[in-house]
Amino acid sequence: MTDTTGLRRKIWIAFILQAAAISFAAVLGVYGASAVLKHLLIQRALTEEASHFWKRSEANPAASVPDTFNMTGFVVDAGGSKDALPVALHDLPEGYHSLPRSQGGALVLVEQHEGRTLYLLFKQEQVDALAFWFGVVPLALVLIVVYVIAWTTYRASKRAVSPVIWLASQVQRWDPKHPEVSALKPENLPVDVEGESLVLASSLHDFGMRIEELVHRERNFTRDASHELRTPLAVIRMASEMMQTDPICSPRQQKALNRIQGAVRDMETLIEAFLILARDGDTGLPPEPLLASEIVEDELEKARPLVANKPVTLELDLEADFKLVAPRRVVSVLISNLVRNACYYTDSGHVRIRVRFGEIRIEDTGIGMSAEQLERVFEPFWRADTARVGGQGIGLSIVQRLSSRFGWPVHLASESAKGTIATVSFPQAEPPKLD
Repeated sequence: MTDTTGLRRKIWIAFILQAAAISFAAVLGVYGASAVLKHLLIQRALTEEASHFWKRSEANPAASVPDTFNMTGFVVDAGGSKDALPVALHDLPEGYHSLPRSQGGALVLVEQHEGRTLYLLFKQEQVDALAFWFGVVPLALVLIVVYVIAWTTYRASKRAVSPVIWLASQVQRWDPKHPEVSALKPENLPVDVEGESLVLASSLHDFGMRIEELVHRERNFTRDASHELRTPLAVIRMASEMMQTDPICSPRQQKALNRIQGAVRDMETLIEAFLILARDGDTGLPPEPLLASEIVEDELEKARPLVANKPVTLELDLEADFKLVAPRRVVSVLISNLVRNACYYTDSGHVRIRVRFGEIRIEDTGIGMSAEQLERVFEPFWRADTARVGGQGIGLSIVQRLSSRFGWPVHLASESAKGTIATVSFPQAEPPKLD
């Protein structure tokens, strides 16, 4: 979590936007009030003053025009001279006008009555003063109050979310393999962690303890399973090999021993795959530089007993070798499952492995799969031919999980009765070093 996406910054931005919106609304309101004051109230005052003057003039033709601190009036008789008028008023038609500041900046009403023309001027300075004292000053006071309230609310909100932010920073520093949950113990929590934050901290502490237990159990399981499962299989393999060398073994017994050895090899591969996938995070196996051709050759030799009694040839087509830095056992399990799967479902023809730069392709002339079967091929324990002996229906599921774990995309193409092509890509491939 960075400062640009943190909860505290988001709250700060929300309050800034809120204060800006309130300020904009207040300024807009004052501007509207100023416009009302200028164009409605003062215009109405000038109109009523003009009406009052005409009434006085009817009663007393010698009545004087308005002449106050804020308002000045002029009357021009029909055909009379306009010399007494300010120059800015000479060409004004009848109606309401606002003079620019360069010409005095007054608000002017020009009205005619029985041949006489009345000019009433209201000083712009007074309008500005009224707008200032009845608009800008209250606006400033309102904005100050708004900003103080917004800042106070922000500080209160910041204090309210500070425990959540502290918890997030603690969890962010956790190592998934070794979560440091001691900081979330009740006695180690800051004093402001209370209420829902305290419940969240307690839940995170329990969750972290549970993770530690699971990691510890996973390590114990993989360690114990690695030893306890491999040892009896090694004993079975060695015993069957010794029995095969006994000259008194009949062909039927030899066949049974071959099946035992094949089952042992299947179990060893399956156990190896399960132990790799059971480990959380990395596999616990150190990466090392590998040559693709060496891995493929080893797996081909291991797979030869699977096609010993079938008219199937195992072929290696080395087009371009490449180097890969990865755990050897992981790559072996991945290629082994694909090769063994091809051998199980190929009754005649060939199983060919093509090695290209950054790619290993396993091609077979087996029973193949339809489009519907190909969609289910990665489902655990699903098999295209349930009547066929060999395989547990989990090899391709293991292949998919290993490819996802290590970033080695696997693609399958198949056609019924024509065979299957499995392609594994290795984006991390490097050219092999030449001695």
